Amino acid sequence: MKTEFNKAMAEDSFYVGYDFHPCYKINNVSKTLTRTSSTVCILLYIFLGLLSVMTVCGNVLVIISITYFKQLHTPSNYLIISLAVADLLVGIVVFPMSMSFPLSSCLYYRDIFCKIRDSFDVILSTTSIFNLCCISVDRYYAVCKPLVYRTKINVHVVGIMILMSWGVSVLVAIGFVIAELNQEKCKENCFYDVVLEKTLAPVFSFYLPVIIMLYIYLRIFLVAQKQARSIQNTTKSVVTVSNMERKATKTLAIVLGAFLMCWLPFFLCFSLQLLGGVSVPVYETLNWLTLFNSMLNPFIYAFFYQWFRSAFKMIIFGKIFQVDCSNSKLL
Repeated sequence: MKTEFNKAMAEDSFYVGYDFHPCYKINNVSKTLTRTSSTVCILLYIFLGLLSVMTVCGNVLVIISITYFKQLHTPSNYLIISLAVADLLVGIVVFPMSMSFPLSSCLYYRDIFCKIRDSFDVILSTTSIFNLCCISVDRYYAVCKPLVYRTKINVHVVGIMILMSWGVSVLVAIGFVIAELNQEKCKENCFYDVVLEKTLAPVFSFYLPVIIMLYIYLRIFLVAQKQARSIQNTTKSVVTVSNMERKATKTLAIVLGAFLMCWLPFFLCFSLQLLGGVSVPVYETLNWLTLFNSMLNPFIYAFFYQWFRSAFKMIIFGKIFQVDCSNSKLL
């Protein structure tokens, strides 16, 4: 997806001579990119560096919490740790590589480093989306079908979910690489490769998972409302019902709102680019916004729960080094 956009922008003469990135300038004569040192550039790298550090630290806390505390060794949390690993690699690999080889610098130079960056970006971003989709399935069974939850969502099922999330993401990235190599060879008449990259890839890597998550969380919300009304009929407690509905609404709003806020603008921008073109600065900014979701996920899926907050406090203050608290209760 992103590689095809890069080529389109590079071939468009309208963009020649413009500064796509505050740290790069384009020579109108030789059409070469040179790095510039400016206050804006320095502040930008400091800001992106802090985002990378926060992404790494937040996801490391999630991974340590789940692996150390035996109370957190549940199938549901294994999905969260898979998500944390993907987001951790985004902070370690994709963030630094995107800072060194941004979209602006890869417009004219599709060297090996840009291809590696794009491959990691596709694999980890798609894995993160698929993990979020699997977590929504887990929550659906936990809320809507609690009696069969432990039989339907067990370690083996979760393991298959995780393997499929990573495996399909790798296959999607391989498909991108093959499509790009074929486009470089044929130059023209690359209809099938363009269809693969521009239509099928966004559908399978974003739109389809989003539709699934929207449907699942809508079902969860409706079931939560139904359960709240049942409690109202039993206890006649309007306050309890109001609190339950408010909590369910808030949870779903945070989960879906953060995900759509980070990912939907990028894919809408990509769709508009297919129709008439989008400026490179806008596209690059939205690309960074998708990576920002990897920093938010630990706060949404971990900091939101009390037992994770307790685990984080014990880790941050070094209590796990003082005594063997792996069996300690976190509630």
